[in-house]
Amino acid sequence: MLVSAAAVLRERGVAGVTIDEVLARSGAPRGSVYYHFPGGRNQILTEALQYAGDAITEVMDDAAAKGGMYLVRQFVEFWEQLLVKSDFAAGCPVAAAAVGSVDDEPQLTSIAGGIFTHWRHALTRAFVSDGFDEAESASLAIMCIASLEGAVVLCRSTRSVDSLDDVARQVEFLIKSREFIRRHGVPEHR
Repeated sequence: MLVSAAAVLRERGVAGVTIDEVLARSGAPRGSVYYHFPGGRNQILTEALQYAGDAITEVMDDAAAKGGMYLVRQFVEFWEQLLVKSDFAAGCPVAAAAVGSVDDEPQLTSIAGGIFTHWRHALTRAFVSDGFDEAESASLAIMCIASLEGAVVLCRSTRSVDSLDDVARQVEFLIKSREFIRRHGVPEHR
């Protein structure tokens, strides 16, 4: 049921996650919802978001040791594959929860914020291991997450991975430019 709820969350957002839809996708009997999720829909949403966030976080934590550029490339590859495989129906469940929570589900915004913070820390660690200082690494991490998450939204709406490819090229250029400046300083203007 959690996998089904996470899939609905990434495709339809918070409002699209209903008990009926989760049951239809999972094939679970209705009684199992109340046995496993006595808190009902809110509990399913909370646990599905945490499940999806943990899965992506684990991949990011594992890739962070290989450097910032590697992590960005892994993120791009993951989303390109998922977008195409889902026929552009799948988006980021964490972003969906961050922007789609309603007044009776404020815990989702908080959980999404925690997940994004963890991702930012993983990317920051990756950039620090690449030789950037802490402040610059944190700034690069935020820029990468915001740019790439935005690109995923654009890809879904245009039904093409072109936006993700374009953003990935610009992110890579920025990282390489910052690396050049870190090593050689700012070129003098003539």
